[in-house]
Amino acid sequence: MIRTLIVDDSPLIREGIRLLLESEKDIEVVGEAADGALAVSAVSRLRPDLIFLDVQMPGTDGFEVLEKAVSPTCAVIFVTAYDDYALRAFQANAVGYLLKPITPRLFQAALQRARQVLSAGRSESTRETSPSRSLARLVAKDGGRFIVLRPDEVDWISSAGDYVELHAHERSFLVRHTLSELESALDPEKFVRIHRTTIVNADRVRAIEALPQGDFSVMLTTGARLRLSRSYRARLLP
Repeated sequence: MIRTLIVDDSPLIREGIRLLLESEKDIEVVGEAADGALAVSAVSRLRPDLIFLDVQMPGTDGFEVLEKAVSPTCAVIFVTAYDDYALRAFQANAVGYLLKPITPRLFQAALQRARQVLSAGRSESTRETSPSRSLARLVAKDGGRFIVLRPDEVDWISSAGDYVELHAHERSFLVRHTLSELESALDPEKFVRIHRTTIVNADRVRAIEALPQGDFSVMLTTGARLRLSRSYRARLLP
């Protein structure tokens, strides 16, 4: 059985999650908490395998609960009314990120990811004690849903005003974060800044050609061409 704790300051949300879990034969709801402080105590006392965790709560928020109480063997699915915390949630290696109001389809998808993580004996909700340089997932909004991408699925990343654009699978996805934030979160051995507006997956680079003004043209395996500026040359060329 997957011992599950529900943490949310809204009684209606807690009841809704409990109802969605009622038909799940492998889930046992072992407790609820209405704020972060109670959640920290409940995690220590109940030792759940899975937590549905609200982000914004009185006193201690969801991320502080992760810092104070959650062990590496516990999977976490964030539940929130705001999409602003998606990147931070997945930097914390949450297995799911559900927006309120919760839809049964997305709820089931997040629950299935939690099952896979727990059954494999490895939790993707491990909290790092220092800022991560190896982001496990990238989360982008696609209409009314979130797309979860592994970093190795991304070909390149470009800035787009107040957003960044992830280019993957011959599509592009907008994320509300800066290029510098993603650069600091991704593996620097694989994702290389080649321009003030561009980060490239080094594994996708097929060829580099010199341009007349001293910059370079970077050709990817997908056929895309990007500009490598002189100031970033040393990051990709010897």
